[in-house]
Amino acid sequence: MHTIAAISTALAPGGIGIIRISGDSAISVADSIFKSFDGTKLADLNGYCAKFGRIFYNRSVVDRVIALVFRAPHSYTGENVVEISCHGGVYIVQKILDIVLKNGAVLAQPGEFTKRAFLNGKMDLSEAESVMNLISAQGEKAEKIAVSGMEGKINKKIIQIKTSLVDIMAGLSAWSDFPDEDIPQVDRNLLKTKLDAILADLISLNSTFFATRALINGLKIAVTGCPNVGKSSLLNLLMGYQRAIVSDIAGTTRDVVEGTTMIGDIPVTLFDTAGIRDTVDIVEKLGVQRAKECLADADIIFVLFDSSRTLCENDREVISLIDLSKSVAVLNKSDLQLSLDLDEINKYFSRYVRISAKNSAGIDELKNLVYDFVGMDKLGGSEVFISGQRQFDIINRTISILKEAQCALDNGMTLDAITVLIQNSLDVLAQLTGENATDEVINAVFSKFCLGK
Repeated sequence: MHTIAAISTALAPGGIGIIRISGDSAISVADSIFKSFDGTKLADLNGYCAKFGRIFYNRSVVDRVIALVFRAPHSYTGENVVEISCHGGVYIVQKILDIVLKNGAVLAQPGEFTKRAFLNGKMDLSEAESVMNLISAQGEKAEKIAVSGMEGKINKKIIQIKTSLVDIMAGLSAWSDFPDEDIPQVDRNLLKTKLDAILADLISLNSTFFATRALINGLKIAVTGCPNVGKSSLLNLLMGYQRAIVSDIAGTTRDVVEGTTMIGDIPVTLFDTAGIRDTVDIVEKLGVQRAKECLADADIIFVLFDSSRTLCENDREVISLIDLSKSVAVLNKSDLQLSLDLDEINKYFSRYVRISAKNSAGIDELKNLVYDFVGMDKLGGSEVFISGQRQFDIINRTISILKEAQCALDNGMTLDAITVLIQNSLDVLAQLTGENATDEVINAVFSKFCLGK
């Protein structure tokens, strides 16, 4: 493969910038532009050695740098790698990369260094995905999840499950292939017990997905309701500052107002939407339309009601427009006498909380409800986490196949048919760590990485 190069640090002013070069010609490319102060060539260095020197271009000094050499296979990518640490100005980092590219390297694609690490057996696909999760981590729990994946804990769990499935396959195959030998009959009840245990493991794994996705990717929470129920006040309260204009005049918020904050360890983007109502105001109509689009895209919807009055037709219209499965009823103005019929709220919503945006009452309860919504309790003492949609889908497909095997067993189907289903489940599960992954899947995974990683 060709020798690749890219900037591996953020393209912003900083104390240091790093240009990474990887491939068979990485050391010779670096030697063509770098001269150490003691005259030593990088080609003469062992791995894990560094030299202080200068980068030259057209015989002119560009910068003083440190060049660090890694020898294959003991590097991040498994190839020869040189990392050039220079001063961190955007211009100088970009200029050194340009010089590297002019001397034989080609610009790396997003995620190509980690892709090469995967292709060279330095990590499996689940570990590679965890690298990007660590880069994206915005809190301690997200970091813990990413490190768990990088340390191969997903892989170890999948190997354990696959071993159990292979043991079942071995018993079934021995009985099927050598019918004349003195091999005990397959105990269907014992087989069902083993499948039950494997399914329980897989279901437990996937139960962590929604919480880990929220911790790593964050949540989009839309705040909606009729005009003047306190949507902007709630947004400001959760943000910790006056992000949205608050007014007694109905229709003050005419567009979606957006802000980011943290609810515990979860990164959250909040959207204060225009109050939903029929209006002749053209600008407000556009705001209402954008509000509806925002509600469709949200992970969670806070539906605000004024608890000091009964539901009106406008409230019911809002309820009719939203996905109730991802909605939480937020009953504002708990500092006033309750007039809202809670039985009617319970008809529509599985969750509600009473708050007062005016005096901050009930806000902690609302935040805890977000934790409950995404299943943070499922993380518990778990050390293995499913953190990506691809992983979740693969385990779900495996679960479906094994449930089909259970049904076949219950219905008295032949053991040959059950053997085929278990083999299918093994083939699907192997995709999680990349053993059976297609080039299309591998390319899709690494295309989401940042340039230089």
